[in-house]
Amino acid sequence: MYLMSYISSPLQPYSITLLIHFQTPLMGSLNAFSSPWRQKLCAPHTYVDELPEYRTQSQVDSLITTSHPHSFELGTGASIYTNTILPAILKARFEVILVTCFWAPSSTLTALKDALEQLARRRAQLMKESGPDADVAQPLRVRICFSSRSLFQKLFHTTSKEGYVYPPGKWPTQLGLPHPDVLRAGAIELQVKSLFFLPFSVMHPKFVIVDRQRAWLPSCNVSWEAWLEGCVEITGDAVNGLLAFYRDTWDRSLDITSRAAEQAFSQPSIVPINRPRAVSIGLTSIQSPARRIAAIEGKATPTVLLPSSHHRNPCYRPLPWSEHPAPPSTPLNSAIVMLLDMAEQYIYMQTPNLTSAVVIDGILGAVQRGVEVTIVTSKGMMLLEQIVTAGTTTSICIRSLIGRYNQLVKSTSNSRPAGSAASSEPMIDLEAGIRKIGRLRISYFHADDQNQRQGAAEEPVQSHLKLSIIDKQYTVLGSGNMDRASWFTSQELGILFHSSEFATVVSETVRDGLKGRADVVFDSHRMV
Repeated sequence: MYLMSYISSPLQPYSITLLIHFQTPLMGSLNAFSSPWRQKLCAPHTYVDELPEYRTQSQVDSLITTSHPHSFELGTGASIYTNTILPAILKARFEVILVTCFWAPSSTLTALKDALEQLARRRAQLMKESGPDADVAQPLRVRICFSSRSLFQKLFHTTSKEGYVYPPGKWPTQLGLPHPDVLRAGAIELQVKSLFFLPFSVMHPKFVIVDRQRAWLPSCNVSWEAWLEGCVEITGDAVNGLLAFYRDTWDRSLDITSRAAEQAFSQPSIVPINRPRAVSIGLTSIQSPARRIAAIEGKATPTVLLPSSHHRNPCYRPLPWSEHPAPPSTPLNSAIVMLLDMAEQYIYMQTPNLTSAVVIDGILGAVQRGVEVTIVTSKGMMLLEQIVTAGTTTSICIRSLIGRYNQLVKSTSNSRPAGSAASSEPMIDLEAGIRKIGRLRISYFHADDQNQRQGAAEEPVQSHLKLSIIDKQYTVLGSGNMDRASWFTSQELGILFHSSEFATVVSETVRDGLKGRADVVFDSHRMV
């Protein structure tokens, strides 16, 4: 059971907070998914040189864990960073890890720079006030990792798995970060690294870990776009798995043992544990009309981390009429395929783009079993990227999906004996003995018309949220899109929560955020 209440703040007119209390299922109930998923990942495969690799039983088992979800948030990248992520960074005691994909001049980057500068000055002041004991205070280690900054940067990027470490002199000039002298004065040790592999292998995950205890997985980049984004905040064992994923990709020498964290916390900290909130030191808070927050308090939730290695070979079809190649069998890809195949009643999918053939086939397979499918996507988003990486676009694939669905309905109707029931509501036509086609509903995201007319700042114009909910109990969030790039070449990171209550929280938060922002372009029930 869960309790939900809406709280609005006069200081944040667009913010809606939901307080959630719920109980979650035991880990054993995850076996219906995890057992066949394990077997599939450990089967022989042909892909080599994966980063990171999850093929042995122990590697796969390490992804199955638990977490404590604390919040789910909607908004734009700027609103999520300035209201949630940056305030958390300002409270860090010994370590901040920030991983994103795209890095661009933006209000988010400006806010990050300001936050680091203010944090450095605050730490410098506290060290000065500490007197002789200041020299024993530990530094704050900050690691920033990204993949794409510009076309030139990607074309000439090193192919080494060690990536490129930016020298301090380039932090303020190329990256928009504070001057190294400012950070040094506050005992902040910053390192900035990028990884990219031609032709299309970006490191697409986005996550933030603070003091190895709390983590956030947003869908947004450090970039300028005003898009609808989501972010989940967690603590618990899953944070250790996330830290291991970071180590295996970005810092293979990192000590992630519990001893390392214990030693760090045992040293004196120049940051008081009960320090004032971020707003008290002048952090700018950017609001969005789409901002929604579900604050959650619950027991440990069965959780599976779903990484997907990058692959340099895009596996294009040699001829247009050739069969689509199977995507790499990564933890994330395998999980989505299995969940689509397992679905019995309901699938909700929200994705920036939909160009993955295996996903479209999985959707059609589900509706053929009588499963109701709802899709929310964007039209005309990143068109050039879609054409280059997929050879098609979301709108073309949506039209094809609708056409194939209509053919499926027609063929099923032709096979039904005359006089059998015609209603589309039941999953099975008892009179004819034929399983009926499930409902398909597709919507395109758009900005709220009234907010757009009024010129409201941070009104999202596209949806960048990556969300799948299966049978109202399996919820997948993270960085992975349902497009060909995410399925074949990009490194991705998803996270699966097995909890009907959590699925309800996310579903209701998203439903509220989509009010006035989605147009239905196809609904099979309107055909009846």
